[in-house]
Amino acid sequence: MNDNRNYVWDEQINARPEYPVIERWIADGARVIDLGCGNGSLLAFLKARKHISEFGIELAPSGVAACRQRGLNVRAGRIDVALADVADAAFDVAICNVTLQMVMYPEIVLKEMRRIARQQIISFPNFAFVLNRLDLLWFGRMPRWGLFGYAWFNTGHIHQLAINDFRATSGSLGLDIRAVVYLGKFGMFARVLPNLFAQTAIFLLQSA
Repeated sequence: MNDNRNYVWDEQINARPEYPVIERWIADGARVIDLGCGNGSLLAFLKARKHISEFGIELAPSGVAACRQRGLNVRAGRIDVALADVADAAFDVAICNVTLQMVMYPEIVLKEMRRIARQQIISFPNFAFVLNRLDLLWFGRMPRWGLFGYAWFNTGHIHQLAINDFRATSGSLGLDIRAVVYLGKFGMFARVLPNLFAQTAIFLLQSA
């Protein structure tokens, strides 16, 4: 992979709230793969801040084009299939940032992340968030908080999940939880009762 020590972070790229959390968990110079890397903003952020050796996989042609325009090492493809071109333990960290709920086979994504990297970072919107529950109760429709500005018919979310769902699934797949950060509007309440009050969860895992 390319030497990226002189890569300059584009400050015009909007960093999502998860990015600083993920950055803290990445060692300088780490080999990082981002599954569902979108336009490459997270990889670009980490390349500039942590000098990573990056690789990404993205389904959308527009996303792949944006990544390559930034000089990132990315290929087109699905992430919820066997990644035949990626060797076992090829990376230090595999990331799937707010994408797990958008794939057809999330369990395959998790198994492949366990196979190809020593550690895994996964974030997702918590469908059990209290405002989602209230939206469904009061209005009897798909919660708007869980759709992030989309309508039920054009959202990319096809497997909504809660924090408790993910904890159970990760354990069954042999992934140990090393750290968790919860984001949202309710601060300390999210730390005490995350499945109710956290809007987004970010997990650092490691193969058991």
